[in-house]
Amino acid sequence: MKAVLCTKYGPPQVLILQQVHKPVPKENDILIKIHATTVTTGDVRVRGFNSPLLYWLPMRLFLGIRKPRKPILGVELAGVVEEIGQNVTRFKKGDEVYAMTGMRFGAHAEYTCLREDGIVTHKPQNVTFEEAAAIPFGGTSALHFLRKGKIHSGQNVLIYGASGAVGTAAVQLAKYFDTEVTAVCGPTNLELVKSLGADHVIDYTKEHFTKSDKRYDIIFDAVGKISMSKCQNALKANGKFVTVDGQGIAKERIEDLEFLKKRIESGQMKPVVDRYYELDQISEAHEYVETGRKKGNVVIRVV
Repeated sequence: MKAVLCTKYGPPQVLILQQVHKPVPKENDILIKIHATTVTTGDVRVRGFNSPLLYWLPMRLFLGIRKPRKPILGVELAGVVEEIGQNVTRFKKGDEVYAMTGMRFGAHAEYTCLREDGIVTHKPQNVTFEEAAAIPFGGTSALHFLRKGKIHSGQNVLIYGASGAVGTAAVQLAKYFDTEVTAVCGPTNLELVKSLGADHVIDYTKEHFTKSDKRYDIIFDAVGKISMSKCQNALKANGKFVTVDGQGIAKERIEDLEFLKKRIESGQMKPVVDRYYELDQISEAHEYVETGRKKGNVVIRVV
């Protein structure tokens, strides 16, 4: 099969499209023919080994000393079950699925094997494979941190970095939880976040949300660029600040994929895709994601 290998840490050009052995499913595995995957900010950080100095050594030991121990990157995908292990009961050949591989990576390829009890479930029926691949990472991350902030109906919620993969999901989920949403983003993305349901939008190049008198129950930094100390005076007395930066990886649960599937199929949520690339254009996709200007998700067409 074809797969993109990260041959060493470095710029996007270290990514090479090669022929590698097609995986064989074990007795509890499903073999997925991948139709679409994405390039996330996490993929870019691993490839370039963008790590704070404090975590440099532990991350190198975890990911690989000289190059990624798991050279095929990619953490989310959508595709079709091609083969199943002898003990598999949840899926059958031909099932359309979407999934997260997490720190196993492996989605930047034509095939991958996942355990049937992994973070994989049937694809939402009303979206394409490309759109389905754009749901798991941003959706589960947003859900994790909003729940960490104890989100509930009637609250005032601010999403900082509302136009990225996590931010666009967070705006929609915060509206699902019946909150009043203020979205902070750049000037070119104001209409996008409005279309996702934000009640108020703030252009961060013109004003800072901490300078107003408004107070929030939850401030969610979806891009890891602000600190709690800078937000303190914008929080209500018992308000919570949550951020994707330095608070650990969002816990991946199959229940969350099922939850997101229901939101998509009911029309309460939609995937946001900025650009599409082919598998052999993945270096270009990395270059674009690295600019920090993407809206929602960058999708890679594999089939």
